Amino acid sequence: MTKQLGILLFDGVEDLDATGPWEVLAYWTRTWPQDGYAVSTFSATGQPVTCAKGLRILPDHSYADSPPWDVLLHPGGRGTRPMLTDQAHLDWVREQRAAVPLMTSVCTGSLVFAAAGLLKGRPATTHWASLDRLAELDPSIEVRAEDRFTDDGDVITSAGVSAGIDMALHLVVRLAGADRAREVRRSIQYDPLPPI
Repeated sequence: MTKQLGILLFDGVEDLDATGPWEVLAYWTRTWPQDGYAVSTFSATGQPVTCAKGLRILPDHSYADSPPWDVLLHPGGRGTRPMLTDQAHLDWVREQRAAVPLMTSVCTGSLVFAAAGLLKGRPATTHWASLDRLAELDPSIEVRAEDRFTDDGDVITSAGVSAGIDMALHLVVRLAGADRAREVRRSIQYDPLPPI
C-alpha cells in the first residue's frame, strides 16, 4: 500500500516553502516508486491558489477528496497570518494531528502549529524573523533559533523558505534511508555554495 505525503497549499503560501519540498519529495517518489511513497498537493477547496510571489498552482486534491495522509507538510508565508486566529483552520490542524502520523512545517507553518497547540513543550523553529512570535504563541516551546530543522519524532519544523529543502531531505532519510537521500540530493544538484 503506497503511503501518502501531502503538501498543503493556500493563498499567500510562500512559493519555495511548498515547491522546495515538492522538488525533493516528487523526485524521490517518482524515481524510486518501489520505496512505497507518493506525494501530492491539496488545498481546502481544490481550486487554484496564488502563492506569495504570484505563482499559481492547481492542487491535486481538496480536503474532501484527499487520501489519508501519512505525512502532512504545512508551509508558511503571508497566508499563515490570518490562520493564527482562524479557529476553523486551527481545528482542522488539530484533527490532522490526531490522524496523521507525522506532521511537518516549513517557515511560519510552525506558527500555525503553535497556535493549534501542537508544539507545547517541544523544540521547534521557524523563519528567523518570526522566532519571537513563535515564543509568544506558546512560551513552553523550546525555540531553536540556529536549527535548519527540528525533529521531535512525530512533529518536524523547519526554518524559513530554503530550509524546507533540508527538512524534506531529512524526511527522505527517515523514510527511505541516508543513501536514498544522498541520491536525491545529488540528482537535484542541491549543493549550496552561495555566491555571497
